[in-house]
Amino acid sequence: MFSTSKKSPTVCVGTYTESEGSTSEGMYVYRMDPASGTLTFERVVKGVPNPSFLEIHPQHGFIYAVNEVGNFAGQPGGGVSAFSVNSSVELNVVNALNAQLSHGADPCYISIEHTGRFALVANYGSGSVAMLPIRTDGQLGPATDMIQHSGSSSHPERQAGPHAHCILPDPTNRFAVAADLGADKLLIYQMDLENGKLHKHAEVQVQPGAGPRHLTFHPKGRYAYLINELNSTLNAYRYDSNSGTFEELQTICTLPSDFKSGNLCADIHISPNGKYLYASNRGHDSIAFFFIDENRGTLTCQSHTSTGGQEPRNFAIDPSGSFLLAANQKSDNIVTFKIDPDTGQLSTTGHEVEISMPVCVKFAYYQ
Repeated sequence: MFSTSKKSPTVCVGTYTESEGSTSEGMYVYRMDPASGTLTFERVVKGVPNPSFLEIHPQHGFIYAVNEVGNFAGQPGGGVSAFSVNSSVELNVVNALNAQLSHGADPCYISIEHTGRFALVANYGSGSVAMLPIRTDGQLGPATDMIQHSGSSSHPERQAGPHAHCILPDPTNRFAVAADLGADKLLIYQMDLENGKLHKHAEVQVQPGAGPRHLTFHPKGRYAYLINELNSTLNAYRYDSNSGTFEELQTICTLPSDFKSGNLCADIHISPNGKYLYASNRGHDSIAFFFIDENRGTLTCQSHTSTGGQEPRNFAIDPSGSFLLAANQKSDNIVTFKIDPDTGQLSTTGHEVEISMPVCVKFAYYQ
């Protein structure tokens, strides 16, 4: 099973295999030296079309990848693929289990609710979310629910219709929260884990033209943070897990005040100790670093660090909080940064690997 042991940190990388200029062959697996952050290539799992976003099962050795395509297995829409890991050889063998339709075009995000029984998928192209059961052997069952979003917003091209960009369970596992970039909304669903259903619960309107992309919860569960792709901002919220409601506390820019060029935000993560928040800028090509006021939930910007490449689509912090890996999609590299344990500041390690169109980085500690 996967654990938080530092003995054998494993990094799984999702890529675009079908985009123009890509030479990627599928999903890549690396080992990371827990002392230096150096990545060593292990293998590539071939034959997986556009495995652009990955998730690791919280209890078992299963890996799940969205297939971000418009047609999958001869059917319109995208797919979701499941893989198992041969525990006897520590990730030397990654076996394909099965795949299911995502019931929407261009799925771009997958998460697993905390009991490990269901996967939640966001379909960007069609603006819908789906719920798929996970069987005891790791295989995916056909979707038990799909909800089509509606709405639009002020950006004439990117927000002409709904575009679900993420969906994830809240800390209590009672609610699932979806960010819709096209509708400028957070949509909250009550999860029915007995029947595999999502019941509409509430909505949160985001600033017009913001383009909500990814959401993350503070480790203590009291706050949530949303990164907005189109206007390069972060929203801080107080989260009430009893009622499944959000109260906005702050909106803050992810960019330096003197940067006037184009930028699109991408990813957001909080350090395991709950003190620091990091966000990626594509255009400024940086990781923005913020202090979290754990009493009020608000953010204070501290610095911006170049990612050592172009368009950091995604990044990951290892569970020990020691390293940050930035995946630069346009420059085909993943760069390792050291996180100062006392200040949270990033510093370069000099370590990077070349990989075509890296889109998603996930840590899995295998034992």
